Amino acid sequence: MLMLSSVLATAAPAQPNSFLSVLPMIAIFAIFYFLIIRPQSKRAKEHRTMVNALTVDNEVVFAGGLVGRIKKIDGDYALIALNNNTDIKIQRASVMSVLPKGTIDNI
Repeated sequence: MLMLSSVLATAAPAQPNSFLSVLPMIAIFAIFYFLIIRPQSKRAKEHRTMVNALTVDNEVVFAGGLVGRIKKIDGDYALIALNNNTDIKIQRASVMSVLPKGTIDNI
């Protein structure tokens, strides 16, 4: 009997540290945060700031590649002049970038 109890005592595996078993999950989350989540939220914040700063006579490029000049801003929408005869209404959020003044005239 004495021999059996000593065999059972030595055969029991040591308990792993619970922090070490969670460490890989924390590392993976940190990698996702710094490589994917944080840069995307930074770009979204910059885009939101740009859209809120739109004013009349800004020259803009919006989703789809069209270039135009803002004639009127009405809430979440803007009236864009593509040329002298064509005006379209777009959502302000679809503006991808603001061009420097005079860009449309040079194209």
